[in-house]
Order: sequence, then structure tokens, then C-alpha cells
Amino acid sequence: MGILETIRSPQDLNKLSEAQLEQLAAEVREFLIGNVSQTGGHLGPNLGVVELTIAVHRIFDSPRDSIVFDTGHQSYVHKLLTGRQDFSTLRQQGGLSGYPDRGESEHDIVESSHASSSLSWADGISRARRLTGDGDRYVIAVVGDGALTGGMAWEAINNIAADKKRRVVIVVNDNGRSYAPTVGGVADYLASLRPTIDSLRAAPAYEGALDWWKKRLQSGGPVGQFTYKSLHAMKKGIKDWWAPQGMFEDLGMKYIGPVDGHNLQAMENALSTAKNYAGPVIVHAMTEKGHGYAPARAHEADQFHAVGIIDPETGEPTEAGGAKSWTSVFADEIADIADERKDIVGITGAMLIPVGLHKFAARHPDRVFDVGIAEQHALTSAAGMAFGGLHPVVAVYATFLNRAFDQLLMDVALHKAGVTVVLDRAGVTGPDGASHHGMWDMAMVQIVPGLHLAAPRDATRLREELREAVAVEDAPTVIRYSKGTVGAEVEALERLSDGVDVLARRPAGSSDNDVLIVSVGAMSELALDVSNRLGAQGISSTVVDPRWVLPVPKSVIALASHHRLVICIEDGVRAGGVGSRIRQEMRAAGVDTALNEVGLPVEFLDHGSRSQVLERVGLTAQQITHDVVAQVLGTKVPFARPLPGQEHPSTGSLPIL
Repeated sequence: MGILETIRSPQDLNKLSEAQLEQLAAEVREFLIGNVSQTGGHLGPNLGVVELTIAVHRIFDSPRDSIVFDTGHQSYVHKLLTGRQDFSTLRQQGGLSGYPDRGESEHDIVESSHASSSLSWADGISRARRLTGDGDRYVIAVVGDGALTGGMAWEAINNIAADKKRRVVIVVNDNGRSYAPTVGGVADYLASLRPTIDSLRAAPAYEGALDWWKKRLQSGGPVGQFTYKSLHAMKKGIKDWWAPQGMFEDLGMKYIGPVDGHNLQAMENALSTAKNYAGPVIVHAMTEKGHGYAPARAHEADQFHAVGIIDPETGEPTEAGGAKSWTSVFADEIADIADERKDIVGITGAMLIPVGLHKFAARHPDRVFDVGIAEQHALTSAAGMAFGGLHPVVAVYATFLNRAFDQLLMDVALHKAGVTVVLDRAGVTGPDGASHHGMWDMAMVQIVPGLHLAAPRDATRLREELREAVAVEDAPTVIRYSKGTVGAEVEALERLSDGVDVLARRPAGSSDNDVLIVSVGAMSELALDVSNRLGAQGISSTVVDPRWVLPVPKSVIALASHHRLVICIEDGVRAGGVGSRIRQEMRAAGVDTALNEVGLPVEFLDHGSRSQVLERVGLTAQQITHDVVAQVLGTKVPFARPLPGQEHPSTGSLPIL
């Protein structure tokens, strides 16, 4: 039996010798490589925090002390050390979540996987601890250096630093390349001294002496004040030479580091020093993403940040590449558009490759801007660029648009700025779970005046609608598409004058059918399947793809008036979604045809494959067809409009067809 198998709780770590801890770290890495390669997941980030996580659990007492992971994709080691060692169903329906999950363990706190929020959580938890008499409990926030590019993190640091008695330890997991490790004999000597000096600086007696001398000198008249300022400036200069700590200590927060995040003893020393300080402390840990796994270290793009199923020996994917992804279609098209138009610029929030702006950046590096994890800033900056004569294309994951809604509304839309927002991973995304589903965007943007919203159904329509979007110069445009591979091309029977595509008429040539099916984006194959099934039940239908779902095309309203029932199929929340907006426009136009919104419930949906999640919420051809047949027959609300000579059904009655 290996050492890892004996770990059932963090307290078990305290029984291990230094040699056993080193062996445990090796076993954890071996476990992660062997298991994550079989299921897919966030491999590189977790390989980089093995020693760091062991040290946190050795020095602090979880769950009495609260450990908060920013984003949470680096919490796999934490899961292993808290007794969760069955990774066979990682990120699969009913299996282990890829992020912290309160339902799994009392050691997990923050389930949201949106970055830069952990420090606000730490601020709130630590305030609550003091007010409820638990001020001796610690809050430890493990935050990546990338998350510090988010403004929310600095808002929290500003508040945490203001209270010197709150026991908050911020562990900055610095795995970026902006801090180059210093090498050489002198550097090694200074590094050997640093733990002792940090211990001295964080000692209460040291702080007390500093405060005493500060007060004496500042009250000693001009000479004393001059002496204090001179000594303080010299002290600060020496510290800034010693380590890049100035920004933190300028905020009044104690800084410890940099520390080798892969040296377990060094990490424990730094964390012990921080714990003994009993106030807000920054511990700066230098780590290496993908540490200990050569294929990850050799992967220049992101050191295996997230992988599919791979060969654990080589790191190569074991699944053959299939059709092009939505992201790759966008990447090719926006790069081509940028070649044609010099006013097109790209903006990304620390996700150049994941959102597909890398090809644009390779061709025009001076016209693509990575603003860090700062979606709010991205949108307002885009509004400014539009004012300056450019057309910005802001590419983010759909779930992250939530963070920039105010800026979209008040900075972009209010000022009629020509800004295109491209939402990747829209709708149900699958294994990343509740906080990564891009299911809120269509409901959110419905209330933004003047906004144009497109939902392409296939690659051709994505290219078309992207070009149409960047041609709009007096309003925001939003294009949203799914995660994964693009489906087969779905050709239209005809395109109406306002751009609506008619995908099917069953029976052919009919214009006054029973059911109008409005298909939004990637739901077109499902909509056509439903139409076929209805036809088998003797119910006629028309299937349309609006392409641009905002503003609602007038032809959709006109078609609704010639059908007995309208259903709108979308992979966003039903409440306030596209179907809801169409129903409002129908009523405003005097069209009284019943409409049924078929979409996602207002719930946080657990992880699983896209098809599993859609089946779980009833977005299947079989279930939709069953409901529509009942609505046409008059046994389920909303009832279809009666045929001539029929009475309008009431709940529970069955009309004669």
C-alpha cells in the first residue's frame, strides 16, 4: 500500500516524516497523471500545486480553518488529501466534480469557478469569524498570479489589509513567467537566509518595536520626523531589492517570499511564519505548471492546463481529431476579417487560445489586447476603442459575460458603441458544471436596448453572422455558439427578406401548418428531429432559424399568426429567454397564437456530458414531441389554436380532430 492510500483526512499528514511526505508528493503526481489522462481534466495546474497543497493542509486545520481556492481547477490535490481518491468518474455525470463541491466534502467552500473572487470570499469569511467570536480561525486563499489581474481581487486586498487583526493568509501561486528565478551562489545564500528574516519580520515583538520607534520619531519634531522618513525609505528600498513585495506592503499587508513552491519544507516554513503573524499576510510561492511531467512542461501553449483523454506516457491525445470546433471556425474567420479591415481589433481576458484570437494575434500582434481576467474593463475599454474609430471584437466564454453586464449595458449600449461580443461555450457546456454552463447570456442581453443577438446553427452561418455583426457600427452585437465540434451543415429551403431561414415545411409547400418551430442556434438538428416526429403523428410543422434572434424578425411574428402553436427551442434559460421575447412581440402585434418556451430551467445544472444534461432537463426530441402532441390535442397547456368549428379546449378535455 502506498502512502496516498493511507490518507483519509488532512490530519493524517501530521503523522508522516519528511521522507514520507516527499514520497507522498511523488505518489500524488503519479496518481494525477494516471487518472486525469483517462478522464480528461485540469492536469497542469494540479501538478504545479502538489507540495503547496500538502503544506497548506499540514500547517492549517481544515475544515476549522477555511481553505478557499480561486477558480478551483487546481483543487484535485486538495480532494485527494481530504479523502476523495476515486477519480474514475472525474467530471462525469454523478461523479467527482472538477471543482470544489460542498456536496462532496466539508473541506470545500467555494463552488463558483469564476476567477479573482477568492479574496472577497476570504474577506467575508474572516469578517464573519471575528463577529461570531471565532477570530482565532484562519482563512487561507490560494490564488493564481493570473487571478490578480482581476480588479475584484484588488478591491478585496484593499479591505483585507485595512484590518490588521484578521487571520487571512493569501497564498499567491505564481506559475507565470513574469518572475524569472534568480540563480547563482549569492541568490542561494540570500534564499537560505530568507526564512529566518521572514520569521523575524512577522514576529509580534518586531512589529511592536517598529510601532514604538515610529511613534517616538514622529513625535520628535522635525528632526525625528526626518529621521523616521529616511530610515523608512531605506528599509523599503532594501526590501524592494530583496523581493518584489512593494505593491503588497504599500497596501499595509505583510509579504513573505518568494518561496520555492515545490520545496515542501520551505513552504511549511513560510506558512508557519504567516500563521504566527496572526494578521493578513501574502505568501508568494513560485511554482511550475505541469511540474514533474515532461510532456506538460514541453507543451508551450499552456502546459496541459486542461486535457482530454491522453496517453500518460507521451501526453498525446488518444482520440482521433474530428470535425472543426466552433472556436476554430471563429478563429479562422476573424483573422481573415482582420486582414481586410484595419479597424478591427481583438480583446481577450487571459484566454487568447481558448477563445480563438490567437490566429488574429499572430497576423496582427499590435491589434489584439489581452487585458487579463478583467471582463468589466474589457467591455468599457472596447467602448472607448469604438469611440476612437475602431471596431472591437471582445471574445469571452459565455459564462463570463455575467461579470460585465453593467459595462455592456451602460458603457457600450447606452453610448451606441459598435462593439461585437463573441460568446464561446454558450449553452450547456457539460463536464465543468454549474458555473461554466453558458446558459444565462440570452436572458441577460434581452433587456439591453438596441442590442443585436445572433445564434449561428453551423459553421457557414457563424462566418456569415460574424461578418454581419462587425458591419454594425451604432449598437452592440453579440454572437454566441456552443462548445465542441460544429455539427453538419443545415441548409435552408429559403431565406426570407429579413434574413430568417426556413429549414423545413412539412408537408412540403404548406404555409398554414399546425406548429411553428423556432430553432435557436445549435438546436436546429433537434428542431428538425421534432418536426419529423410530429409529421409521423399527422401534425404539420414549419421550422425556422431566425439567425438574429434580437431584434425579433418581423417574419417570425407573421409566421406565428399562420400557425396554431409556436414552440421556441433554445439552450438558454426559459425565463426571459428568446421564446419569452417572441411571445411579447407577438402580443404587441396582436397575434394570439399560443407559444411554448422550450429551454433550460432556472436551476444550477450539475456536470455531465452535454447530451446527458439536455436529457436530464427534458430537451430531447422525444420529450418535446410528446409535449407538442398533447398541446395540439388540447390535453396540455398552452393549447394550440382550435381548428375551424372546434371549441377551445379547457384543461383535461380532448377536442375532436
